[in-house]
Amino acid sequence: MKKILYLECYSGISGDMTVASLLDLGADRKVLEDALASLHVDGYEIKIGRTFKCGIDACDFDVILDESAYVHDHEHHHDHAHEHHHHDGDDHDHCHDHEHHHGDHDDEHCHDHDHTHEHSHGDHCHDHDYHHDEDAHSHEHEHTHEHSHDHHHDHMHAHVHRNIADVYAIIDRMEASDRAKELSRKMFRIVAEAEAKAHGLPIEQVHFHEVGAVDSIVDIISTAVCFDNLGIDDVVVSPLYEGTGHARCQHGILPVPVPAVANISAINGLPLKITDNQGEMVTPTGAAIAAALRTRKELPEQYRVLGIGIGAGKKDFPKANILRAMLLEEETPAHTDSNQSLPGADQLMSRTDIEGAQTMPGGNAGQQNAASCDENHIWVLETNIDDCTGEALGFTMDCLLEAGARDVFYTPIYMKKNRPAVLLRVICTADKVEQMEDLIFAHTTTVGIRKMPMERTVLDRRIETVDTPYGPADVKVCMRKGKTRMYPEYESVKKICQACGEDFQTVYHSILQAAMEQSRA
Repeated sequence: MKKILYLECYSGISGDMTVASLLDLGADRKVLEDALASLHVDGYEIKIGRTFKCGIDACDFDVILDESAYVHDHEHHHDHAHEHHHHDGDDHDHCHDHEHHHGDHDDEHCHDHDHTHEHSHGDHCHDHDYHHDEDAHSHEHEHTHEHSHDHHHDHMHAHVHRNIADVYAIIDRMEASDRAKELSRKMFRIVAEAEAKAHGLPIEQVHFHEVGAVDSIVDIISTAVCFDNLGIDDVVVSPLYEGTGHARCQHGILPVPVPAVANISAINGLPLKITDNQGEMVTPTGAAIAAALRTRKELPEQYRVLGIGIGAGKKDFPKANILRAMLLEEETPAHTDSNQSLPGADQLMSRTDIEGAQTMPGGNAGQQNAASCDENHIWVLETNIDDCTGEALGFTMDCLLEAGARDVFYTPIYMKKNRPAVLLRVICTADKVEQMEDLIFAHTTTVGIRKMPMERTVLDRRIETVDTPYGPADVKVCMRKGKTRMYPEYESVKKICQACGEDFQTVYHSILQAAMEQSRA
């Protein structure tokens, strides 16, 4: 069966969110660390941990730059021939216009440099006006120089400029599968195409700023390595939820979505969904990852959820800033009940299910097996409700439980514009989904319901009847790895309390003690 990755980008997507979600899904951390070590790129470390976003537990992936490795370190010996040697592999011929402001110091000059650089990158040349401040690259230098003017720069720039050939060279030396390497190249190529379109340049002349920086190189390569490690066959990507307003980037303040994201979306046919969140939710790296990974537009008609990974973002929005990655296995539709959304019980049965069903009292074996299967494969329905009374919600819960819901619960939430609301969640089996939806629509004010299939792990269990000072009572006996737990059934405790007038705790512990003594006998 095919393994399908579903990226749910309801709170945007970025490189670090994607890597975190894949690691949380089960990608091998050691494989990733070995691949990154083989790049021989210094000046960073990765940190992997856990965090909470709006109460949701999520994996956090961070690339921490060693700022000392990116400090401008200049040794200037001036010669008006001005040949600069940059230690990241490119030779540059520079023409400098210097405005020298000489004080009364011997051989000490305070310089304000306007650098007009003519960079030779392969087969192309471009002219740059560099003003080294934080973003615009304007910097003031204090030099000690002799009038022999032999000029040599030893630079390490925080804003590393690489073209696509430079990035490919880093990828080529990585110790990883051909699939991971090609996927990494594809992601960078997508970004280069978008940047080329934005700046009106051939793709070969595009200089990567943010994307060519170490942190984004690590994000993209890490995504490719983790994806390959998980053995995924196909990828479905939801619409990319994006914010509004403006974002600060290398070229100044730009509208959201930034040009690179808009171009990636247009070129690759990625649907964007604009929200009322202020700020950037989709980064160019995230958009490129989505475009490179996507192989199909829609989820299969029927599938099983094999795992869920949650990757944390670094921003705070009303919605949790997370990326959910779901690993699915496509299933052939069962040819039994047309309303059955999951495979038939016989297809999903495990040995544990069968053994557990045989110990359950009452009923026939087929019904017991089906029940055991349904307990392991359930559906979760949820909806946000902000205009319904507590009485109506209470009535809805009663109706859902009476109709066969496994559980129903409400969670207080705050929606857009800080409106208080409740999140209704219903757990049920596949055959109950339509009935649950009908009841929710009938008794609440909601206009939409989200639903998803889930697989869960449950303890082997059986119901035993024990003799107590109050008479017979039912006890649930649960087993796992040789350990046994016992829980008096609520309805038995309730019935005895009503019959004899005793308090709940006294009856509960009396039943539990009787069950433990009976098990030791």
